[in-house]
Amino acid sequence: MFSPATNKSGPSVRNNVEIRRDFDSPLSENRRPLQGSPSVPNRPATGTPAPWPSRLSVIARIPPVKKSDKEAEIDAVKPVFVGEFPKVVRDAQDMLLQNHASDDPCNSGGMDKETSLAWIICGKRLFMWNCLSPTASSGCVELELPSTILESGSIGKNSSNSNNWLICVVNWDNTKRTAGNVVKQCSSAGVVICNKKTRCLAFYPDIYNANWISSVTSAVFYESESIYYEKDNSNKQCINSLIASPIPANANSCVALACSSDGKLWGFLCSPSGIQRKRVENMSPQESKNSAPAASKGYPRSLMWHPFTQLFDEPYRQFLILTNHEIQCFEVKLSPEVNMSKLWSHEIVGNDGDLGIQKDLAGQKRIWPLDLDVDSDGKVMTVLIAIFCKDRATSSSYTEYSLLTMQYKSGVDIAKPTGGKVLEKKAPIQVIVPKARVEDEDILLSMILKVGGKPAGSAIILSSDGTATVSHYWRNSTKLYQFDLPYDAGKVLDASVFPSLEDSKDGAWAVLTEKAGVWVIPERAVLLGGVEPPERSLSRKGSSNDRSLQEERKNTASGGYIVPRRASSEAWNAGDRQRQSLTGAALRSPQDEDSEALLFQLFHDFLLSGQAVGVLDKLNNSKAFEREGEINVFVRASKSIIDTLAKHWTSSRGPEIVVSVVSTQLVEKQHKHQKFLQFLALSKCHEELCSRQRQSLQIIMEHGEKLAGMIGLRELQNTISQSDATGFGLYSGSDSRISGALWDLIQLVGERARRSTVLLMDRDNAEVFYSKVSDLEEIFHCLERQLNFVISGEMSSLVRFQRACELSNACVTIFHAAMKYRSEHDIWYPPPEGLTPWYSKLVISRGLWGLASFMLQLLNETNRLDDSARLNFYWNLELLSEVILESYSGAIAAKAERKEEYITLLEEYWNRRDALLNSLYQQIILFSKATIQDSTEQNKEQKGILTEVSSRLLSIAKRHEGYQTMWNICSNLNDSELLRTLMHESMGPKGGFCCFVFKQLYDSKQFSKLMRLGEEFQEELATFLKQHSNLLWLHEMFLHQFSSASETLHSLSLLKDYESTSSTETIESCGSTCRLTLAKRKHCLNLAKISAMAGRNFGWEVKMKRIEADLNILQFQEEILGLLPDNEERQSIGNQLLPPVDLVELCLKIENPELSLRAFDIFAWTSTSFLTSNTSLLEKCWRNAANQDDWERLHKMSITEGWSDETTTQTLKRTALFQASNKCYGPESEGFEVRFDEVLPLRQEISKDGSSSVEAVLMQHKDFPDAGKLMLTAVMLGSYLDALNGTYVASIGNDYGHAPME
Repeated sequence: MFSPATNKSGPSVRNNVEIRRDFDSPLSENRRPLQGSPSVPNRPATGTPAPWPSRLSVIARIPPVKKSDKEAEIDAVKPVFVGEFPKVVRDAQDMLLQNHASDDPCNSGGMDKETSLAWIICGKRLFMWNCLSPTASSGCVELELPSTILESGSIGKNSSNSNNWLICVVNWDNTKRTAGNVVKQCSSAGVVICNKKTRCLAFYPDIYNANWISSVTSAVFYESESIYYEKDNSNKQCINSLIASPIPANANSCVALACSSDGKLWGFLCSPSGIQRKRVENMSPQESKNSAPAASKGYPRSLMWHPFTQLFDEPYRQFLILTNHEIQCFEVKLSPEVNMSKLWSHEIVGNDGDLGIQKDLAGQKRIWPLDLDVDSDGKVMTVLIAIFCKDRATSSSYTEYSLLTMQYKSGVDIAKPTGGKVLEKKAPIQVIVPKARVEDEDILLSMILKVGGKPAGSAIILSSDGTATVSHYWRNSTKLYQFDLPYDAGKVLDASVFPSLEDSKDGAWAVLTEKAGVWVIPERAVLLGGVEPPERSLSRKGSSNDRSLQEERKNTASGGYIVPRRASSEAWNAGDRQRQSLTGAALRSPQDEDSEALLFQLFHDFLLSGQAVGVLDKLNNSKAFEREGEINVFVRASKSIIDTLAKHWTSSRGPEIVVSVVSTQLVEKQHKHQKFLQFLALSKCHEELCSRQRQSLQIIMEHGEKLAGMIGLRELQNTISQSDATGFGLYSGSDSRISGALWDLIQLVGERARRSTVLLMDRDNAEVFYSKVSDLEEIFHCLERQLNFVISGEMSSLVRFQRACELSNACVTIFHAAMKYRSEHDIWYPPPEGLTPWYSKLVISRGLWGLASFMLQLLNETNRLDDSARLNFYWNLELLSEVILESYSGAIAAKAERKEEYITLLEEYWNRRDALLNSLYQQIILFSKATIQDSTEQNKEQKGILTEVSSRLLSIAKRHEGYQTMWNICSNLNDSELLRTLMHESMGPKGGFCCFVFKQLYDSKQFSKLMRLGEEFQEELATFLKQHSNLLWLHEMFLHQFSSASETLHSLSLLKDYESTSSTETIESCGSTCRLTLAKRKHCLNLAKISAMAGRNFGWEVKMKRIEADLNILQFQEEILGLLPDNEERQSIGNQLLPPVDLVELCLKIENPELSLRAFDIFAWTSTSFLTSNTSLLEKCWRNAANQDDWERLHKMSITEGWSDETTTQTLKRTALFQASNKCYGPESEGFEVRFDEVLPLRQEISKDGSSSVEAVLMQHKDFPDAGKLMLTAVMLGSYLDALNGTYVASIGNDYGHAPME
């Protein structure tokens, strides 16, 4: 319908062409043509090429040839041939052609998206095969059509017309698409087939079951006596659409629904026992007011299942129906009763343009909703609309084609939408062709719409004349890409979307042709080859592609950020990376292309001559060193070497050819890559890259690592193929000699590459895998995402163990081969600072961990294995663990060097390291116990087995700081010599293994062992014990650091109780842990005195006095506690160390004359800072001292008795004020680092800045007005002798000594 108006060969020319159906494609090279012409003369030069010329995938096998820009652009917008018809299909076509040559019979065919099955009807036979498989011939199913659904008469052109058949494939497999969008090959499927003309239905219960292929049942829609005819009785009403879904509870049974053009909806129950017509609904509502009654001809139009409810085990499913003016949604119960109910309807053709298409506009004559499709999420519905219009200015008629997109309103429950309006317009109507020629209604109603392919948001429209048009809204305009085959290659039968293994749910558009196999339309072709909608599209006569490619390239390049690339032999390697170039990432300029071409030419000359003179200057002039990373020309050249396709691999020869030739091909690549390195070295390009572009050189060298890894993997596969096969393969048809987990993984990775790169769709999975060496990381991506498809839960335990070991061995082989290459070529590598090795990328470590975590789960089932199998499983897991930890450590080191955040990755590394090493160690213990359970000399044998089995695990733990595992091994072996050796070898910035051992001994209270280790590891233990002062002083004593030991003991004795509890600083006595009591604190202080005396360092005398002061405070606390009654307060204090402030407060609280004076002793035993900060408390003590005597009585006695000076002196000496003054200011004061007169002078006139004094405090006393003279006399007498001498007791505090107890 929308095909280009290419000047096709005229009828006369085509009549002169000899008929040939034996195409010379690679998959049909052994067939002989029916007639002898080796070619097709006068074949049109335009349109999609047929498969018999050399295709891109074939060209890729020979050395690249420089193309002109025009040829390169043509290749960029061409579709790609990906699959030939099976040989039996070709033979059937040839036979049908031979029998009905004059009729030029056409085939009917289609594609099923869910199962990837394609089907062709030739005569009376139905052929079905997997169109994704590169070896389709081996899996083609041939079915004989029952006579009941065939038309009477000869089987010719009309009988197999592509519009006459409806086929639904019912997938019986209960395996659905899961994480990673992997679709397993269909192994069990039923088929429901309907002839629209005879209106008969047939059912094949299972096309893959030989016993059921012949079990075909059929039924008719109308009973013979009530067949409905149109008014003119010239034609029956036809069946428009057919859908089917399996019944979860019934094996090989399904519900089939169909709609007919007379407005009926049919329901059938299909089972191996027969087909039962269960329900008939009348779907003829009031006709749309936009047209005459005849406008409803052909409606309801389309049936389709709602993708949102497409779950195998759900008993209910929704389906949509397109009528002549609305979309209707029904729900059907998947049961033998086939009960259905209507959920909602939405009018798309009516008076409200906001709801859909507005009718009765000027120029509108008729509106046809042609077809309906829904995206894979089930949220967006797209309707193909045709509007018959008449231009009032020119009186000409035309048809406008457009797409209407509808979506669910916000808040609507898609699972159970009920109520009012549930849909709304997602976007304005997208006009595809504004003015197309007027077609017959039958042609319009035969158009098919499909959505979901790449580019995202595109749709493909199939017309009955055999054309396919991809519509894509891009850059605010609609672009059309026409897929149109020449007449001698047949029509387009159907289109579908290839399932993708990427995160996107759908892949590229796939097209099934009548005679030329399966083709794919690459996303790049749609974007670069799309054109603006034409003014007129006259089926195969109109033109929408007449613009020159040169003009299109100019417009595309100037319209944005797209730079079309020159097609080359490595185009197959682009894959989804083409999208990066299309979105502006990693742009390649013409200068890059020229530099790359020059590099290839210079390297080719080097291979011939062995000389590299002037290469560096030429490449510098071409600016070949300007780009870094993957787009560097040297990197691209290296990649093209290791990713080159083999010249003589063909998928038709099956996997056996891969097994025989792949090793040779990989060795040839390795030899050529080594030559490339020599070329870089001799031309001094290596030196330039090493200094300017380290990352590019790193990637080049890593190409060699990956190639070595691939060779090692191939050798491993050879070894496995020579051993007994497990017999479990994911892919049907796998040779038993190459089956197994590794082969299935190779198939999975190869399939992933094929589906993401349409140019590889006709290649074998193994061929693709071994060719794409640079994408070796894809192995680990599949291990992370699709491991359950390689090792499924349905397999037996033994098989799962074997397969896990096989995959582990493969990963280890790749890693070891890469490491060997790196060590052998170490001088070729750039400085590694800041560069992340390929094996340390996140996808590698996560893929390895995915396999390792699965193996850790299998450890719980190792009791089902014998000793040799269990030990083999252990060795594989141990080697894999080493590889995982190396991958993590490389990534962390690179991040740290680049100063990037790596804490999260480091914690992940620690957690997985501990999980792996601990699990491995537990397996060693279990294995050793099981081995010697019947032995008499158990301890000796167990130690020997542990030593032998744990040697490698110990090495891994040592390299990756798995200290817990190292400790466990040494402890179980009871090998102190090994422990000491590891402690010497595993030193670290934070103590390393030594610190870990010390902590283990300390936590387990093995203090004697801990202190003995300090004899050999003196500095390490001293560092560790800094956090454990209860043992530090012992180690310092051993080291003869007596002064340090004195400081440690002094600090220990003054620890607060909450500090002691929080930091576990407790005194250990006789191996038991107990809290610090006052007696033990005094014991520590006495030891501190002895240590200070032994050390006799500078200032040791001051230290002695400080310790004595603290001893006095502790002694005083004991005395106070003795005076307290045995009540709750005393019990709460217990052995706690009270601060000096609390002690003073306690003295004042008890109101004891003796304690009131002892409070001044506490001030004297502390420091000046304490005195300064607690002046108010000191004043409180003076007031308390003054209250201890009756000064009013003393004043009266001095007057009445007439005291002499001597009597007055003797009386005042017995007062508390005199004694307090003598303690603080007198010659017998015992202060340490304290000068009371500086903080609180005796007399007010001595105080500075009007601060307080003892005199000022006493003046506030109630008796001071009368007895003030006596009070001041008592205070002064306390310091009198000192005043006569004119000196005060000097402070002996200095900067030496520990801070006092405060």
